[in-house]
Amino acid sequence: MKSGFVVLIGRSNVGKSTLMNTLVGTKIAATSFRAQMTRHLIHGVMNTAEGQAVFIDTPGVFKDKKNPLTAKLTNKVKESLEGVNLIIYVVDPTREIGDEEKATLGMIRHIDIPKIMVINKSDLSEEERKHQVEYENMGEEFNYVLHLSALRASHIQPLRDKVMEFLPEGDMSYPEEQLTNLHHYFWIAEIIREKIYSIFDKEVPYSISVEVDDVNEKKDITVIKARILTNEERYKKIIIGQKGRKIKEIGQMARRELEQAINRKIFLELEVEVDKHWVERV
Repeated sequence: MKSGFVVLIGRSNVGKSTLMNTLVGTKIAATSFRAQMTRHLIHGVMNTAEGQAVFIDTPGVFKDKKNPLTAKLTNKVKESLEGVNLIIYVVDPTREIGDEEKATLGMIRHIDIPKIMVINKSDLSEEERKHQVEYENMGEEFNYVLHLSALRASHIQPLRDKVMEFLPEGDMSYPEEQLTNLHHYFWIAEIIREKIYSIFDKEVPYSISVEVDDVNEKKDITVIKARILTNEERYKKIIIGQKGRKIKEIGQMARRELEQAINRKIFLELEVEVDKHWVERV
């Protein structure tokens, strides 16, 4: 059978997490329009008749020297490239090629394994995809180039087929029923963080983390206690909102998705704390 590790790489907000969720067939990684939503190396497992592909979702390559997360996340991207069998380089044709794109290419150009370029967002109009030709011209550096829409799950099967074609023979890395390396607590925290970013625009830039302290499985309900961490008092006030309205909205949105995912009633207890050192634990 075929088996191997496939890294998804690209700059921030090109759709890597959405693509991994679509390839695997279920939501594993949290998604957001915000840069640096992905902060860890998340595995998503795709099982087919031919074998197993383990996709590694990575933080986006992001140039912001003022952001203390940037160096840490860039190192995680470089770490993800060690020992993999295939690279999928995801690009966004609505955005011009810049320093982040060049930095990403520089990381993978000299790695001697198969590489696939995925030009995402094929569901958008040609006018919106105004830089597509520029990316297509880079295609000669790759073993295969594919246009698709991760969001609409369009032209995903050809990518699945090509991935399995490139992977070597080998044993499965995960049991067939296990679809990710994520701990249950981490996955819950990611869902909560996703809802925070869906509610707030730029009011809380890069300053949010979530830690789940307890998950108590009772007879008819799952009780979850979690803390939203931010590095400044002013962001804490924004997240709580006037009379607690914003944190209530976050809780309601997260609870609905969690209940749908695990098919159990959820009681979600959220608090907000100021922790200037949370970045050090990423």
